[in-house]
Amino acid sequence: MKIVIDADACPRGVLEICHRLGREAGVGVWTVASFHHEIRSDRHIVVGDAPEETDLAVANATRPGDIVVTQDWGLAALVLGRKARALSPDGRIHRLDKLPFLLEERALKARYRRGGGRTKGPRKRARADDERFTAALSRLLGLKAVE
Repeated sequence: MKIVIDADACPRGVLEICHRLGREAGVGVWTVASFHHEIRSDRHIVVGDAPEETDLAVANATRPGDIVVTQDWGLAALVLGRKARALSPDGRIHRLDKLPFLLEERALKARYRRGGGRTKGPRKRARADDERFTAALSRLLGLKAVE
């Protein structure tokens, strides 16, 4: 088992939590990001900046039982199909039965934006997000819950 992080848009706090809990659980942490990012990790995979290049590298590095941290619902669906687990930086553990709705929502919003519409970006990250992420990753790693 390893933790594989889609690090292109991953908050620094989430990276730090992954490294800390990975060490605690004795699990390696792999990061994947385009060459535009400076990331420190047990194992870092640098890719170009072509569309979906990071996602493909994450998927290719993923094996059954791994934990993938990504906010990309399409990538989450892909790694779940590979018998890995997927976790968003806000602490949501993705499940295959919930992803069709999320992927449909993503497609509708993309179509709206292509037509000139504007959608909201993510809200500012809060301490509660880090706490929720820590609890979810701890659970997936089989670590005792942090109080």
